[in-house]
Amino acid sequence: MATTTLQEAYKENPLISLQHILPIDFHSIQEVPNSHIWPKINNFPISLDEKTPNVPIIDLLAPNIEKLIGHACKTWGVFQVVNHGVCLELFDEVESQARRFFALPAEQKAKVLRSSSSGGTGYGAARIAPFFSKLMWHEGFTIMDSPLDHAKELWSHDYQYFCDVMETYQKKMKDLSYKLWLLILKYLEASQQDLFNSEYSGALQLNSYPCCPNPNHAIGLAPHTDSLFLTILHQTNNTKGLQIMKKGHGWTSISPVSNDALIVNVGDLLHILSNGEFQTVYHRVLVDQTKHRVSLAYFFGPQVDSLIVPLISSKDNVGVVAPKYRSVKVKEYISLKAKHNEKVLSLLRS
Repeated sequence: MATTTLQEAYKENPLISLQHILPIDFHSIQEVPNSHIWPKINNFPISLDEKTPNVPIIDLLAPNIEKLIGHACKTWGVFQVVNHGVCLELFDEVESQARRFFALPAEQKAKVLRSSSSGGTGYGAARIAPFFSKLMWHEGFTIMDSPLDHAKELWSHDYQYFCDVMETYQKKMKDLSYKLWLLILKYLEASQQDLFNSEYSGALQLNSYPCCPNPNHAIGLAPHTDSLFLTILHQTNNTKGLQIMKKGHGWTSISPVSNDALIVNVGDLLHILSNGEFQTVYHRVLVDQTKHRVSLAYFFGPQVDSLIVPLISSKDNVGVVAPKYRSVKVKEYISLKAKHNEKVLSLLRS
């Protein structure tokens, strides 16, 4: 039986595809419009304490790598990875092509607006936008596999290099994701061979956070968790904007340790698969008054026909542990999250 791809799932479920909201033309406005003002943006405490622990930094060449990754996923749900084998030049090329896209006139970008027929790919506002009364200071471009059709719409003749760069980056990110995935499965002592041998899906999200006239009253991305197994994020030009909610410390900024460092965070489906052992990370993105920030997010997860069954670990010798979540097909989970957003995990509790 043929498997359903992530892109096909977006086509099949109109609720998932409702998020094709056209962003405003950020280049043409001089002040934050009321539609984008978040008056309660700083209601949560921001950690300014120098004693706040740092997000783990993991060297992929370390001898005890699977334990380091497992511990980071368990205690933080996020870590930075270095010595991952992806060259700095590729990050620079992807950033350059992303900026090339976001610099296009608004009416040009609107030609590739996300739609149900495009399977969730294309240009648009953040997918979480419908769950909030205010809009975000953000525009994005989603790519799954080849961006060829959209690139031809944007640049009738000069499109091939954009496609080549994005396809190369996706391949590198998928290979790295799978490497991390195998290490995570070993840490979790997973025995199901289908977890090791399955096909996996990926999606690349180019994020743009334009300069904001009043960054204290706007937000790049509102607080949320990611959906799939893993997200690999590159914050270009060594700039920061990502914050995670750390229990006991409030919002904590993550600054890249180097230009080629990658930030990896746990998504909801890995949280479920680990039976709640790994933390899914509540995070948000801030904007800047003088810097136009661009980031690259790669989402790694299972095929949508896959069944996610919580793993019951015996490594702590604490006896039989009951599953905290019921088993769920990825397609059902995606549909539930499209309807209920952050409440989805509570709906799946056993």
